[in-house]
Amino acid sequence: MIHALNMVWNPSEGIDLGFFMLRFYSLSWVLAFGLGWYVMKPIFNRENESVEALDKLFIYTLVATMLGARLGHVIFYQPELFNDDPWSILLPISTKPSLHFTGFAGLASHGAAIAIIATMFYIQKRVIKRSFLWILDRIVIPVSLGAIFIRLGNFFNSEIVGTQTTSSFGIKFLRDQYGAKEAMQLTQTNSAKEAYNTIENNPQFSELLANVATKHPAQLYEAICYVFVFAILMFLYWKTEARNKAGYLFGMFLILLWSVRFVVEFVKESQGGFEEFPIFNALSTGQWLSIPFIIIGFYFVIKAKELQKA
Repeated sequence: MIHALNMVWNPSEGIDLGFFMLRFYSLSWVLAFGLGWYVMKPIFNRENESVEALDKLFIYTLVATMLGARLGHVIFYQPELFNDDPWSILLPISTKPSLHFTGFAGLASHGAAIAIIATMFYIQKRVIKRSFLWILDRIVIPVSLGAIFIRLGNFFNSEIVGTQTTSSFGIKFLRDQYGAKEAMQLTQTNSAKEAYNTIENNPQFSELLANVATKHPAQLYEAICYVFVFAILMFLYWKTEARNKAGYLFGMFLILLWSVRFVVEFVKESQGGFEEFPIFNALSTGQWLSIPFIIIGFYFVIKAKELQKA
């Protein structure tokens, strides 16, 4: 729906199968890892590595991504949970103000990146008898693909939204303003699903819409940019000799992906973290965390070129 040149974003939560709701966010994770496996398969075939090794690699990567992303969010953005609500850190529940189901919410890509890199040490020792950088140079290709779908999942969830804008690219995220119960009450419907699906036909829609700010779709900005990151890495691997320069593809991944993250953070709403301290408030927490990855990326790219010349 278009309203004053701005899209009104009010999607359903997922695909209702009657007995089960297949949520779009969960589906984005399935697509991220499923397509990632198919991207890696021809790479492993080319390198004479077994599919069995690939299966193990992706199982460990999945676990590392989920645990790292969740712990990273808590450490960098909500450290108070360690004291206030420790059960909510790794379980899809919250005990505040009372016990209730929340789903797995609050994931940080920086934490996922650290966990994946650490896990590759184990993979290199126990699963794939290659160098550590050989594994990293190849795993970053499906990881960059997965980042696209994770951000699309965030878009469907109306989370990680951008700052307010008057641009025609702006979007009115209804769920950013109104929760399920509140939307149901305001639209005088009998269920949250009915409220979300019929809100634009409700007489009170114009009034509701007036209270919703137009914001940058920061999730889409990142997702679109990650398409190019993935395409560049694929090109470098298949069409150049970059795969033979240990650490080069890994370094390019760090530079490209975290530079995108750094730039998009300028139009993204604050998610908290240590930017709240005066000494760090010049940049967002996401930007501060991205800088070390970018620097490390340049180190590996430069080092790879030096080794190649030698």
